[in-house]
Amino acid sequence: MKIQIATIDAFATKAFSGNPAAVCLLDSPLSASIMQDIAMEMNLSETAFVQRTATPGVFELRWFTPTLEIDLCGHATLASSFWMFESGWATADQTIRFQTLSGELRVRKGQDLLEMDFPLIPTFEESHPFFKEVFMGKQIVASAQLRKNWIFELEDAEAVESLIPDFQLIASHSEEGIIVTAKGKDSYDIYSRFFGPNVGVPEDPVTGFAHCALMDYWYRKTGKPKLKAYQASKRGGQLNLEIQDDRVIIKGKAVKVLSGTLEF
Repeated sequence: MKIQIATIDAFATKAFSGNPAAVCLLDSPLSASIMQDIAMEMNLSETAFVQRTATPGVFELRWFTPTLEIDLCGHATLASSFWMFESGWATADQTIRFQTLSGELRVRKGQDLLEMDFPLIPTFEESHPFFKEVFMGKQIVASAQLRKNWIFELEDAEAVESLIPDFQLIASHSEEGIIVTAKGKDSYDIYSRFFGPNVGVPEDPVTGFAHCALMDYWYRKTGKPKLKAYQASKRGGQLNLEIQDDRVIIKGKAVKVLSGTLEF
């Protein structure tokens, strides 16, 4: 079997930055076990699988970490859309419609950014049962819960940047992941990082899913409907966010770094 595959750096303006995702464009269905094997082989935070449906312009999209299938991934959706526009699976004037485990997601080409229409993820003020006041030596200003994840707001952007994670400790006291965030600096409204050792991603370079929740969290605090966000991982990445009722528009760029064929 031969499958088209590409590695795309999402939320990036140059190669080797942002968050890399592998994207497979499928001419025929694959089993979940083979998708998982490919994701393990690629060993990136996510590998995305795109397949046409019977409806023109509508595609099935699934995401796998090296260890499991997940129900929402922003950077791999951005990467998939970018590669589809580049390879002719979608035209520049088309809105791509993805059928996913999180419902329908839509992506279109803006003036200079790709624009993704994602669900806003509600957050709820709550204290973590273990990390009550301090996380990795950093003071927790406020905390919130979402699905199987937590948000810890730290004192400032420098605290987010300088935090040194203990992945074993995080894995022992989280179900999926932990987002740390703070008010931004320079031209950014917010800073963040995401740790998900229990889903096979110790630290994710740039996390679209996390920003679906961060948009809700910071909108509740600031009332600002638009935010410029920076994820302060080693690779780093920029996202533009806009809340629209129960949706969040996530805007970003992407760069292709590798394309080829899987053979097995």
